[in-house]
Amino acid sequence: MDAVFYAFLAGFPVMLLHLGATLFLLAAGLFVYMKITPYDDLALIRSGNVAAAISLSGASLGIGIPLAFSMANSISLLEVIIWGSVALVLQILGFRLTDLIMRDLPGRIVNGEMSAAILLVSVKLSIAVINAAALSG
Repeated sequence: MDAVFYAFLAGFPVMLLHLGATLFLLAAGLFVYMKITPYDDLALIRSGNVAAAISLSGASLGIGIPLAFSMANSISLLEVIIWGSVALVLQILGFRLTDLIMRDLPGRIVNGEMSAAILLVSVKLSIAVINAAALSG
């Protein structure tokens, strides 16, 4: 029993450090994402725009999934930060590419068009899963 307790004492601070770094990267990624959208995501959500809520939720999951895989496959804090940052950059690039390909996507989200939001989320999550698989390979 003592060995288990000492293993916990040794590993718990490391787990908290990795978790903290990953949560910071998630917050930073969402901040960047909200800055690159040409509308105020949170203001739209507060006013009841469901399409904006779906889009931002997809962004959160799209960033979080590869970050989770990055943390799960990293040993050191530096590895978490490096691979988490790579995942974040790839995800933001994928989002921007999707935004550029879809015609007037920002306007559609602002107008509450659910079909655009759902398609956007599916692309974001597809990119996230592929990105996560690449990180775990």
